[in-house]
Amino acid sequence: MAADDAIKNHAAERRLFIIRTIAAGLLLVILIGLLIARVVYLQVYKHSYYETRSQDNRMRMEVVPPVRGLIFDRHGNLLANNEPAYRLEIVPEQVTDSVESTIARLSRIVNITDADKRRFYTREKQTPAFRGTPIRLSLTQAEVARFEVNRERFPGVDIRAGLRRSYPLGKYAAHLVGYVGGITAADLAKVDDKRYRGSSHIGKVGVELSYESKLHGYPGARVVEINAAGRTLHQLEMHPATAGDSLVLTLDSALQKIAYNALGDQDGAVVALDPGTGGVLAMVSKPGYNPDLFVDGISQANYTRLLNNPHNPLYNRALQGQYPPGSTVKPFMAIGALETGVIDPDKKVWCPGYITLPGSSHRYRDWKRSGQGWIDLTQAIERSSDVYFYKLGMKLGIDNIHRYGSMFGFGQETGIDLPRENAGIMPSRAWKHGNRHLPWYPGETLITVIGQGFMTATPLQLAQAVSEIAERGHAYKPHVLKAWKDPRTGVVTEYQPRALPPISLHDKRHWQIVINAMQGVVNNIHGTAHYYVGMNLEYPIAGKSGSAQVAGLPQNEVAPDLESIPYRLREHALFIAFAPIDNPKIAVAVVVEHGGGGSSVAGPIARRVIDSYLNSLTGGKTLQASQTHDQAGTDT
Repeated sequence: MAADDAIKNHAAERRLFIIRTIAAGLLLVILIGLLIARVVYLQVYKHSYYETRSQDNRMRMEVVPPVRGLIFDRHGNLLANNEPAYRLEIVPEQVTDSVESTIARLSRIVNITDADKRRFYTREKQTPAFRGTPIRLSLTQAEVARFEVNRERFPGVDIRAGLRRSYPLGKYAAHLVGYVGGITAADLAKVDDKRYRGSSHIGKVGVELSYESKLHGYPGARVVEINAAGRTLHQLEMHPATAGDSLVLTLDSALQKIAYNALGDQDGAVVALDPGTGGVLAMVSKPGYNPDLFVDGISQANYTRLLNNPHNPLYNRALQGQYPPGSTVKPFMAIGALETGVIDPDKKVWCPGYITLPGSSHRYRDWKRSGQGWIDLTQAIERSSDVYFYKLGMKLGIDNIHRYGSMFGFGQETGIDLPRENAGIMPSRAWKHGNRHLPWYPGETLITVIGQGFMTATPLQLAQAVSEIAERGHAYKPHVLKAWKDPRTGVVTEYQPRALPPISLHDKRHWQIVINAMQGVVNNIHGTAHYYVGMNLEYPIAGKSGSAQVAGLPQNEVAPDLESIPYRLREHALFIAFAPIDNPKIAVAVVVEHGGGGSSVAGPIARRVIDSYLNSLTGGKTLQASQTHDQAGTDT
């Protein structure tokens, strides 16, 4: 025992113990220091960061999309409505597996098309992962029920109550009102994307497109409390969205239906304007289509069916259809001839049924192959003599034809507040040189003055041009907007019609000469439209018929029978008119594709539209048909 004590070195052991104690203490101090430093770092320097993360685990901010403004006709009838709907949304940050897998599993209980997927992935790229992106825009009640049963299998997927656009007038006004559709990357590139947060639709065509900035409001936001699965428990804070403006259009929906149905089974267009304001009363393009098909993304089958339809229902004939105006341009050419003094309106001209140019044997025929005899300007318009206007055109010349045609708006857009309007063609020497690289030939002057050849016009242009005559040169830019209502203030703002630069004639009597002749088209027994438009009239109407060739026909002595001509080669039927003459309330242009005679086919359609509108203004009371046209003489 004593030997063991002697062997031990107590001093060395004491020093080792002290060293170990000090080392352990230092290590403990260091560890405590690191812990304190970490606590300070987390609690002081990262306080804001972790406080936000903590709140994010409990609260979520959601975008509240604005309610789209409604669209009404002039009488308060709904043209575009918002109906309750449910949409299915995916919040990528909250899904437990991949988004692709989630969509694949969802497809087993909810119908999800390829178009739905494309729209979703496009929007997902532009939306933060913590916000929902719609995968389906309008669920059926059965689909809602199936999802609710399986809800727990789909974390990060939820149903949102919302609104779906619908169009009560359907095919009757599809081209004018238009429709909304899913927002694409191309759409977002044209707008303020912040204003479209949370929105899934945007105007695609028609009024929905041209007044998108008014119809689409401003998004709001709300803060909600959520549970661990991301389900909303409570709403904590709300900043309401601002709804879009509601629009009132100049359109008369009843007249729109009447005009559409008046076309029967034929393709064509009808445009009716208020000459005193430029307001569009009716704008029909037939056939139409169901705009509701496009709201949630049209199926490939339906879209293919529309594209392959030989009647082209997606084509807006009223704005984009470019037709040879035929004899409907004769009143405008007559004004040009009167103004330039190249004709005497009372001087009679011989019409043998054709005319030839010097040095040519080609016969430019009248529609009446046997000829019209001796006729003056009034009779030439009433009977629609081509030969009279051939001779007039030779004197007037292409430069003046272009000048006066352009004066009435041919060859240029009207500027209507609707998208994708075509300008038509008012040919000239410069136009032909620039587009055909050829000189102008005398024969082209003859066919241009009767609205054939290179000249084309839209139904809207024809309605606008006849409005110019109706108002004796004082017309307004055509428009569809009548008023709009601000949802925040409730203030209704009326659209102010925009007067066009007046057409000032050297002799204002020329207006009446042409208008009297146009009244004779309808009222005179020799007028082309007398039996089709002028019978049992209760108001004075001025009109002009036209038949526009779409293909060259044999120059035989006898005109070919309509039924012997293939449908696609038959003439278009046209008619323009306004009424009442002394206080015009409506101006109409009708185009019936491959319809044949303008008076017999297009004329009755114009009469029905005018009758319906004027009766609606008077409550069915008889209008006094004051006669301003002198029917004395051999023409009676």
